Amino acid sequence: MQKKAFKSNNSFNGRKKWNNGPRNRNTSNNRNGKSAEKLGVSKYIRKATNISTPKEYIPVNQFLDFEISTQLKNNILARGYVKPTPIQDQAIPAILQGKDILGIANTGTGKTASFLIPLIDKVLKNENEKVLIIAPTRELVLQIVDELSAFSKSLNIHSAVCIGGSNMFKQIQTLKRNPSFVAGTPGRLKDLINRRCLNLSKFTNIVLDEVDRMLDMGFIHDIKHLISLLPQKRQSLFFSATVSRETDILIKDFLNNPTKISVKSGDTPENVDQDIVRVEDKSKKIESLHNLLIKEEFKKVLIFGKTKRGVEHLSNSLHARGFKVGSIHGNKSQAQREKTLKLFKTNYLQTLVATDVAARGLDIMDITHVINYDLPATYDDYIHRIGRTGRANKAGKALTFI
Repeated sequence: MQKKAFKSNNSFNGRKKWNNGPRNRNTSNNRNGKSAEKLGVSKYIRKATNISTPKEYIPVNQFLDFEISTQLKNNILARGYVKPTPIQDQAIPAILQGKDILGIANTGTGKTASFLIPLIDKVLKNENEKVLIIAPTRELVLQIVDELSAFSKSLNIHSAVCIGGSNMFKQIQTLKRNPSFVAGTPGRLKDLINRRCLNLSKFTNIVLDEVDRMLDMGFIHDIKHLISLLPQKRQSLFFSATVSRETDILIKDFLNNPTKISVKSGDTPENVDQDIVRVEDKSKKIESLHNLLIKEEFKKVLIFGKTKRGVEHLSNSLHARGFKVGSIHGNKSQAQREKTLKLFKTNYLQTLVATDVAARGLDIMDITHVINYDLPATYDDYIHRIGRTGRANKAGKALTFI
């Protein structure tokens, strides 16, 4: 028997103005040159492989081998990290050597730790070092800072979160304490700079995470502006799942003889079983979804919709049918988004309905299914959506409504 659903406290009424326009201003010029609708259904069908016997990666290094502080090593072990992933094994030594990095990696490969660990060590050894981390979404920024807090436990390292949807005054007060790490989204960082609350000339390290996504979201001019305010002498770390023409321009302009590390195994995870759900009658679409969600194996499901209004409507409809469901999208306050994500992570909610705000960076364990209720705008968006399942070499399932 299903428990009472989590009811969104952001339901709309006639006075609510919904902004259904996508933040992504470059959809028509996506990297593949084709919209997802034009790709054909074959792109969404692929049987999973290597689920039971994934090829084991043999790292060159162990975490204990890295030339980093003992307390930092202890914090790494406390997090349960034993053997580095490929991106960690290759990136950490290069970053410790002071090299600029271009990291190309699939989602869920452990790249956050690959840049946080050496940068924390760098700050520990020189209190004048300051790190700026830029990511495309609020959720990814918060996730990075959570990892930072765990790795830097008891090391007296302070950080500031600079994201929209949260109290600006509190962020300004945190910046006044001169934190070693500042992590934020491009828009809020730019706002704080314009208010003269953030001076990037003091930052000797920059991390751009999910570069391709930020460019897709139309942030290229903001990113160029932010980088132009940094000192010429700095260490720059760029991480991306793909390298487009726009990404390549940033690389040439802002990276100094970078070390390229590519651990990308393919477009889509091999351990995610991909299939389609054909719906002939659009009015029966939610019935098809209902019939899937009541199945025993659909234990923890992430559903993607195209628009904010559509996502909220679908969430409300599933709630009315008795499902334990919540939603996140751009019209939710940051507090609402964080609350809903927490309920989903802790398994209070069976189902989370989201726009592509949840397609990047969210690291939620044991998502059994990703459902594309609405087709993604680009194939790259599809890749990142289904990357939310099948993490840590576990089996996953992705279904796309056609």
